[in-house]
Amino acid sequence: MSRKVIITCAVTGAIHTPSMSPHLPVTPAQIAEAAIGAAEAGAAIVHLHARNPADGSPSQDPALFKQFLPQIKAASNVVINLTTGGAPTMSIDDRLRPAHEFKPEVASLNMGSMNMGLYPMLNRFKEFKHAWEEPYLAGSHDRIFKNTFTDIANILQSCSDNGTRFEIECYDIGHLYTAAHFIERGLIKPPFLIQSVFGILGGIGSHPEDVLHMRRTADRLFGNDYQWSVLPAGRNQMPVGAQAAAMGGHVRVGLEDSLWDGPGELAKTNADQVRRMRGILEGLSLSVATPDDARALLKLKGGDNVAF
Repeated sequence: MSRKVIITCAVTGAIHTPSMSPHLPVTPAQIAEAAIGAAEAGAAIVHLHARNPADGSPSQDPALFKQFLPQIKAASNVVINLTTGGAPTMSIDDRLRPAHEFKPEVASLNMGSMNMGLYPMLNRFKEFKHAWEEPYLAGSHDRIFKNTFTDIANILQSCSDNGTRFEIECYDIGHLYTAAHFIERGLIKPPFLIQSVFGILGGIGSHPEDVLHMRRTADRLFGNDYQWSVLPAGRNQMPVGAQAAAMGGHVRVGLEDSLWDGPGELAKTNADQVRRMRGILEGLSLSVATPDDARALLKLKGGDNVAF
């Protein structure tokens, strides 16, 4: 593993709702500003969703992505990673529209269908500005995020044809084995970016032993052919990120994964979290990767070969 650590910043996502934080980017201008600020703070990769600017609901409308992708590219050399996850309420075809149209260097890909429980957030947040927010959270009690083997193969084949590589999101140990299955089928090519996700209800927990188990299993399955990164949710973001970095991994931060910048303190920008993680990494005598370092480590096609 390289000792240049890639910081990915996921700037808005589809988990948190606008009423949870006034700092969550919603409009295209806010998303562009957040991504550029994260890159300036040290993020080598930005992971991007879009939202309906009227009410902040998740959207995969390419017209919205068109309002921030060119601005980010013009202002920064940062690697742009587009979601194929969208939101659990969306169809596969809808979720794939931005990656197909814009042909990014990287796209995210969840390695399986799963329960994804957002409803516990209703214990903390009681008042909502928009009618969609509370039912969206409550509905996760009986909702499955769908990614069948057929879905995964379709995403891999259709995006790989454009030279897009993947942030392979693994929410549990079984997802690592699913990734290994698709590697054996020749649908994922090395070097693999394996993103281990911790602390989402329905996936693996965030205990240090869970982190060790994920890393040991990935090492056994993928050997020297992969780069390992962690996505710790909520209050686990900095502790698990620090543990993983000390173990040779890369890290993901951002308001998609956590709204916080310390106990009880909302992060005002995505850049706040990037700077906090950068301080941890530099305190561990580690170097923060540049976008071009990330491109070299992951063998990406380069920012000149995207369709935006």
